[in-house]
Formats: sequence, C-alpha cells, structure tokens
Amino acid sequence: MLTVFGSTALDTIRTPTKILKDALGGAATFAGISSSFFTKTGLIAVIGKDFPRKYHRILEQYFDLKGLSIKNGKTFRYDGRYNKTFSTRTTLRTDLNVLKNFKPVVPEEYKKSKFVYLANNDPEQNISLIKEFDDVKFSMCDTIDFWINTKRSSVIKMFKEVDAVVINDEEAKLLTKEFNLIKCAKKIMGWGTKYVIIKKAEHGSLLFYEDAIFPSPGFPLGNIVDPTGAGDSFAGAMIGYLASKKKTNLSTIKKSIMYGNVMGSFAVQKYGLGRLLELTKADITKRVKQYEKMVSF
Repeated sequence: MLTVFGSTALDTIRTPTKILKDALGGAATFAGISSSFFTKTGLIAVIGKDFPRKYHRILEQYFDLKGLSIKNGKTFRYDGRYNKTFSTRTTLRTDLNVLKNFKPVVPEEYKKSKFVYLANNDPEQNISLIKEFDDVKFSMCDTIDFWINTKRSSVIKMFKEVDAVVINDEEAKLLTKEFNLIKCAKKIMGWGTKYVIIKKAEHGSLLFYEDAIFPSPGFPLGNIVDPTGAGDSFAGAMIGYLASKKKTNLSTIKKSIMYGNVMGSFAVQKYGLGRLLELTKADITKRVKQYEKMVSF
C-alpha cells in the first residue's frame, strides 16, 4: 500500500480561456488519484465542513479514506492565474483554513505502508509524519517556493529524511541558489537524499542518482488546457508504479518516471481533474506504448 499525505483543496483556476471556481484540487488529490491506477492508496489530509458531498464521493472512488479528517471550518482554498502561454502561474490567494492548525495522524493500518509520498506540505509536518511509519521501503517528497522562501532550513532537513526528492526546475534553482540543474541536483543529494528528480514541465524531467543522469522527455501534446496538478500527477504515478512493482532499483525508477510523464500529460488535457477522472488503464497502456516508441532508438 502507498500512503499519500498532502492537501485536498477547493481551487479557483484562471486560464486564458476559462475560470474554474471551487474545483476539487490539492497536491494529494492529484498525486493520489494518479497513483491509484497502479496501487491501493491511502490519503492523509484534512477538509472542512463545507467540502461538497460530490467531491467526497470522488475521493471514495480512488482512495482509502481512513486518514481523511473532517474539521469544523472551511476547506483549504487556492486561487491562481496562468498567463497566455501557461509558462507562469501567479498565486492570487491562499487560504489555509482548516489546514492551518492541522495535526496529521497516521492511522494504524497505514503505518505498515512500504511506500510514502509527502506532497508539498509544511516541511516540519513532513519530517514528523515520516517517523510515524514502521518500515518504509521508499519515501519521496515535493516542495514549493512558499516553503523554500519561509522555511528553507526545514526543507533541507526534510530532504535528509526521504529517499527521493521531486522538485521543479525553478524551485531547485531558488532553493540551491545555483543556475545549472546538474549543480542543483548535486547540492540536493549532498543534503542527504539518494534520488533527485527535477521536473521541467512539458520538457519532461531529469533523474539524478550518484553520478548517473537520466533525462526523459515529456509526452508531446498539441494542446494544453490546464497545467494544474501535472507535477503532482507525475509524482503520484511514479511512486504508485514503484509500489505496484515493490522494487526500487534504478531501472524500475527510470520506468516509473516514464509513467510519471505519461500521467502528467493526461492531467493537462482537461480543466482540473477532468481528464484523470475519465481515464482508464487501457488509455494509460496505449500512451505508454506510444511513449516507448517515441524514445527508443
């Protein structure tokens, strides 16, 4: 089983063509729905009393919800706007609401999870939560500019506690104060994690391990509708695939990145979770075959 800890949110997303209000979102939602195509996924998150019943039903379809807390108050809300080319997203508002004083608890059943994904939460929460598990085979975390700017030293400490770090290129540069991604990755590995995966949006990703570098392209798409959650879908698919194989050697991790790129490519094709919620395993298999054909020499 895989346990995912992170945010479940109500998002307002403003793209050049459409505004989505109070859409189901959050890092853990995207990561966990993506991972659930590969393995049973438990969710640790918090929602408020205002969380719509229809969204709760969606979560029930994809997750084990023993770790979901419902608190008095409002659900975490995010409001952001993309520019015309989708290359930058401006955060207009972040209302933590029930997330603000949330003390996550790991249900007894989840403590036996061999695979754990810590989404872009408060790094101090991630550090204390990972210690609650009995015998983790592989753990992975993400972070965002907000934590890098406000709790940099905790972010660095968190990296020491996990096997792999997933981070996007801009955040890797911001955190390490380096401009070259190879230097960024070396610095991050120097802080104690084994694997570093740097996401480069539609340009795919770079995997670093010891002296090995594995670049993988993004799946090319003619039309991107909404990039929200693509990075989380990438990470969720990656660790979900590893959990399904119960292996964490380098070749399996490389293959998991291919699945990450494929799931990220589905996420951007419709607004919000639209594409992931209509996805079938056959769709994934078909695109993986296309991807394999594309990258083989």
